[in-house]
Amino acid sequence: MANYHDVHTLSINEPEQFWREKAADIHWYSFPTQILSCDENGIDRWFADGELNTAYLALDYHVENGRAEQTALIYDSPVTGKKATFSYRQLRDRVALVAGMLSGLGVKKGDRVVIYMPMVPEAVMAMLACARLGAVHSVVFGGFAANELAVRIDDAKPQVLLTASCGIEINKVLPYKPLVDRAIAESEFKPSSVVVLQRDACRAELTEERDKDWQQLVSAAMPHACVPVKATDPLYILYTSGTTGKPKGVVRDNGGHAVAMKYSMNAVYNVAPGEVYWSASDVGWVVGHSYIVYGPLIQGCTTILYEGKPVKTPDPGAFWRVCAEYKVSLLFSAPTAFRAIKKEDPKGDELAAGYDLSSLRHIFMAGERLDPPTLAWVEEVTQTPVVDHWWQTETGWAIATNPVGIETFTTRAGSATKPTPGFQVEILDANGDRLPANQQGFIAVRRPMPPGSLPTIWGDHQRFESGYLEQFDGYYASGDGGYMDEQGYLFVMGRIDDVINVAGHRLSTGEMEEIVGAHQAVAECAVVGQFDELKGQLPLGLVVLKDGFTSTDGDIEQQLVEKVRDELGAVACFQQAWWWIVYPKPAQEKYSAVLSGKSLTNSPIRFRQRLMIPAVLTTSVRHSVSKARRINNQKDRLRDVKVPSWLARQFTAACIEWGNILSIPRDRGHSDVLFYDR
Repeated sequence: MANYHDVHTLSINEPEQFWREKAADIHWYSFPTQILSCDENGIDRWFADGELNTAYLALDYHVENGRAEQTALIYDSPVTGKKATFSYRQLRDRVALVAGMLSGLGVKKGDRVVIYMPMVPEAVMAMLACARLGAVHSVVFGGFAANELAVRIDDAKPQVLLTASCGIEINKVLPYKPLVDRAIAESEFKPSSVVVLQRDACRAELTEERDKDWQQLVSAAMPHACVPVKATDPLYILYTSGTTGKPKGVVRDNGGHAVAMKYSMNAVYNVAPGEVYWSASDVGWVVGHSYIVYGPLIQGCTTILYEGKPVKTPDPGAFWRVCAEYKVSLLFSAPTAFRAIKKEDPKGDELAAGYDLSSLRHIFMAGERLDPPTLAWVEEVTQTPVVDHWWQTETGWAIATNPVGIETFTTRAGSATKPTPGFQVEILDANGDRLPANQQGFIAVRRPMPPGSLPTIWGDHQRFESGYLEQFDGYYASGDGGYMDEQGYLFVMGRIDDVINVAGHRLSTGEMEEIVGAHQAVAECAVVGQFDELKGQLPLGLVVLKDGFTSTDGDIEQQLVEKVRDELGAVACFQQAWWWIVYPKPAQEKYSAVLSGKSLTNSPIRFRQRLMIPAVLTTSVRHSVSKARRINNQKDRLRDVKVPSWLARQFTAACIEWGNILSIPRDRGHSDVLFYDR
């Protein structure tokens, strides 16, 4: 068996040879002769002349090769009390009927279908049915509000929108159909059909001509065969937060994605066909796409679809119950989930209540920084090795991991271990020069990116180039900062843009600022990330009210909280807004007020660390802070922006133009950008 060094070196020095061998591990209708080539935009593309079908790889292939009666999908819903299992044959047949339903509604190869559904088996079937037809699905997380859905409808322009009558959050029923109706009313583009899966907890009224009943259509549908597609044809669009406030439609192709999923199940997770793989995520996020649906099914595993929470459904033993009941080999979730369990069951008493975890080999975590106390607690109470790995929506699979399918390395708290084969990770300074070990800078990946990585942004290729490729020539800029040590361990320290990470979900502060700033009482605003022990970060609004407006008993604050929830969704977790009022006080006095832990209204702020402040007041201020972030070597994602003195002076001048008061204490030749108000 080759060691990690040899495998990674081959993947970097001979990428075409390496990925040709991995491509042979999946079934092709036409095996590619072009392994690596460039498209019309000069972007590296994998397996361009190959033909395949992703749904065939995930279902039909296994039915035809001895796994027809193996369980493919387990549905476990503590919020409804329902459980169900589907064999590969059963799931294939159900997916073929859903594909027939979509075809009957006019959906064909290349058309888009938006899926706005909770964690129910039909959501997985809908994704695979689109893949079966060669259609492009775009799953929108059910926690997003109508406005966010409308934005995605306008960008993707779906022929059909698939939804359910409701979702269920612990014990709260969330009707989906009113949100869908409102989103379509707000969007310029109108889907021709809206198909609704009726759930017992809440029945939806189908009043519009476009509204269709899921069960009625499926009952009348005929099974549809798999449609061959090019490897470079899009499989799905998944929207992720952008620094401008407008979500970015990350495009995933069919061929490179399938090869990457198959390879990652072996090299990254070391899970064999027939084993039970559980990614405790949501199909609305990239983890759900890659490792609830496509990765495990392409590998021939049994995957679990869990409609519940780590706690309160019904208790902090929920995860352990699922692992024991289904003999899970590998569990994958975000650190937030385990922090929630730890908070309610700090001694692991629920685990000691008789749950047998002997089948569990590894617990993988990603989506946000894994803090050392959580790492230590999980390993102690489960007696199971924990692997912290790092990846992004844009890449679709791990950029860095402890590659247990190749060679297992010693865990180092705070590190995602080593770059995954295929990813040549380097740490660069602001000029694009490589930095030595233990020096922090920009995390970048030398091109070509491996299969599975995004080749463009849907409908906006220039945004792809400007956002990822132009900053450093020949590299993909990850948007994260960090460093590598002498042994090649990668430490990811956090974002260097205006995106915060709330419970593993990337959210744009710019988008929240647009929503808060639209309130009639708000003159200026900023949204920043503050430390939270459970979710990692939470958004905090810093607001300047217009003359004549005051907040009485927190009424405006509550309005802003409700406004963000209504327009962005509960996923934003926007719960606080602090007022920043124009006072003719010296900067030092205001700085002292901040350090004493009080706002100007003497309410406790209770920050664990000071905040990283985004630019919000003028173009010049925003430009200055943007520069500061690009050159900032952060020690922690929540630390203040550190800038050279010359840039601090530029920033100060920009603020003074608007009459802002800015406090900048000097520290060893650098400055900490702290708080300012108008």
